[in-house]
Amino acid sequence: MLSGRRLNLLDPTPVDIEIEDIAHGLAFVARWNGQTHGDFAYSVAEHSLLVEELFGRLCPGAKPAERLTALLHDAPEYVIGDMISPVKAAIGPDYGRLDDRLTAAIHIRFGLPAVPPKRLKQRIKKADRISAWMEAVQIAGFTETEANRIFGRPDHALIEGLEIILRAPVEVRNDYTARHAALMEQLT
Repeated sequence: MLSGRRLNLLDPTPVDIEIEDIAHGLAFVARWNGQTHGDFAYSVAEHSLLVEELFGRLCPGAKPAERLTALLHDAPEYVIGDMISPVKAAIGPDYGRLDDRLTAAIHIRFGLPAVPPKRLKQRIKKADRISAWMEAVQIAGFTETEANRIFGRPDHALIEGLEIILRAPVEVRNDYTARHAALMEQLT
C-alpha cells in the first residue's frame, strides 16, 4: 500500500488497514467500468459518500457507527476493485469470502463489529440501490424507466437536492478521508 503497509489479501489484519490507503484506492476505482458521462470516472469513493448521505436520509436517527459502516460499505474494493454482479457470480463464493475477510478487518480496524447486523446491512443496501438508480439516470445513460425496472423507483423526496458531479480523484479522496475523520470523531 502507499502507506507502506503490506496487506495480505488472503489473510488481512486490522493493523495493516489505513484510511488513507482506502480513500486513495477507492478514489481511483471507477464504477460502471468507467462507462459514464463526464471528464472524470465516477469513483467508488464518490459512490460511498453518496450512499452514506442517502443512508442518513433513510435513517435520520442513525448512530455515527452505522453511518461509518455505510461509508465503508464498499471499502474492500480499494484492493479488489469494483466488479459488476454477473462477474462476481461467475467467480463464485471465493469472491464473497475474500470480500468478507477484508470487510471484517476494515471494520475491526475502525472499531466496528466485524459483521454488521443484518438489519443495518439491509438499510445500507437500500441506500446503495438508490445511489445506483441516481448514477444510472444522471451519468450512465439510462432512462428513468430502465433504472426503475432494474433498481426500483426511489422516493424522490430522498434524492431531492442531490446531484452527481464528477470530480478529480484527489478531491474525492480528500472528502472521503474528511468524512471518515468526522465520523470517527463522533464515535469517541
